Amino acid sequence: MEFGKVLLVVVGALALIVLIIVVWFIGTYNSLVSADQTANEKWSQVENQYQRRADLIPNLVETVKGYAAHESKVFIDVTEARSQWAAAKTPGDKIKAAEGMDSALSRLMVVVENYPQLKASENFATLQAQLEGTENRVTVARMDYNTVVREYNVKIKTIPTSIVAGIYGFGDKPFFEAEKGTEKAPKVNFTG
Repeated sequence: MEFGKVLLVVVGALALIVLIIVVWFIGTYNSLVSADQTANEKWSQVENQYQRRADLIPNLVETVKGYAAHESKVFIDVTEARSQWAAAKTPGDKIKAAEGMDSALSRLMVVVENYPQLKASENFATLQAQLEGTENRVTVARMDYNTVVREYNVKIKTIPTSIVAGIYGFGDKPFFEAEKGTEKAPKVNFTG
């Protein structure tokens, strides 16, 4: 074989290898972008459900206040927790604020236990049902978020995808974990 043909075969093979690497690189980058956007979308669902719960809190507090006006510390804590949620900017800050809101709502529900006439109130029963449904939605949204975050975090750490992730700054996303000591869900069903 003459030198020109050998050179052509070598250049062609190198061009094919470069093309394969470029296609792989683009495909890997696009899959990382897709995984990142999926995680962001699931985080938005968590935020939506917590916002729904935060929107219910003023009505819940006002209803309970009518029966338990002297429990002002609990009302202040719930209101502050709701404000912290609204002010949080990053997913990590939102997760911490949500934990505070969980704790404050739990304390509010303990107060409710002391007022049987409140539990019998139609307004409270309606709010309780809405809160219960929202808590279920929050749980599902958190679970969905954590699932896609796990997949995303594994993807950015797996070789060779980690090379592209490192070049373009794809970093870990935080999991939504229960606050230490909150193994028991807040009791929100007070009928009976």
